Amino acid sequence: MEDFFVSGIQQVGVGCENFNDAWRWYIDMFQMNVRILEDDTVAERMLPYTGGKAQKRHACIAVNLQGGGGFEIWQYSERKPQPVDFQVQVGDLGIFSAKIKSRDVNAFHNEIKRKYDKVGDVCAMPNGVKCFVVEDPWHNYFQVVEDSSVFIDQKNLSGGIVGAMTGCSDIDKTIPLYRDVLGYDTVIYDKSGVFDDFGFMAGGNEHYRRVLLGSSEKRKGAFVPLFGESTIELVQALDRTPRKIFEGRFWGDPGFIQICFDVTNMRALEKHCNALGFPFTVDSCKGDEHFDMGEASGHFTYIEDPDGTLIELVEAHKLTILKRPHLYIDMLKRNRKKAFPKIFFRLMAMNKVKLD
Repeated sequence: MEDFFVSGIQQVGVGCENFNDAWRWYIDMFQMNVRILEDDTVAERMLPYTGGKAQKRHACIAVNLQGGGGFEIWQYSERKPQPVDFQVQVGDLGIFSAKIKSRDVNAFHNEIKRKYDKVGDVCAMPNGVKCFVVEDPWHNYFQVVEDSSVFIDQKNLSGGIVGAMTGCSDIDKTIPLYRDVLGYDTVIYDKSGVFDDFGFMAGGNEHYRRVLLGSSEKRKGAFVPLFGESTIELVQALDRTPRKIFEGRFWGDPGFIQICFDVTNMRALEKHCNALGFPFTVDSCKGDEHFDMGEASGHFTYIEDPDGTLIELVEAHKLTILKRPHLYIDMLKRNRKKAFPKIFFRLMAMNKVKLD
């Protein structure tokens, strides 16, 4: 097989204390209502991040068909989740905000404010793109950014994940990971100062350096039409020493637990990561077996950025389209560069959920 490629952001993981309450809220606010998979088993391969013990959990991956990555909503089933015991601020080490797209930021801002009050004002990012910030009931920040692209029109104003903000102790040491491994090779802006669009978030009135990274080349892969384009924003606090968001806590505890990328040819990617000094810290298929996730199977791994922020890499091997009759796609037997036809994604609409 040829060299690896990265197709885009598959999902951002959100740890929670109550799975149903969190998913219900994300459906109501962001229309994350199409279930890709749901699993209630034991996370046996994450021992480096779960206290050396396999932990039972309930998780799902849900998407918005208007385009973008999804949410992995995640709750410990038998262990009491441990929320962060301090106020997460802009630039704290880890993912402190996810980016969600909207085709009309002003209209979406008005829509959310009619039913929820933890919403910042409409502002502009340093590149002039309209945005606003929502703080969910569990103190996670979501930056809504204007993006006119719509994949499958669901008559909603929101879309899916189109990026994340990650706090860094040294941006220059972090850029190589996103540039050389994940393909974010274009600097859209590199600015320092106090920024209006940070004002709603804790610590947002301080000085920061922020670098927004995009991709110069068009992504390839089966899910690219759904994922669309994305950016990564690296943020460095200049007025204080940032805190590590998951210090002393487990992967899966409340907050943004990882950002996940869809990849092809994991073993070639592993060699590349090793050469650059970003080795796999978790490998679900050390013997090149298939990791079974019930409705799907594949291969997942983790790497860390220089501050320990977790990045998940997932290569899909089998995907279930319909349970009855059982219809699935063997990803290893198709052209991995070729995008799925739109009808495939329209079939996903059959998995829409409504939590009462």
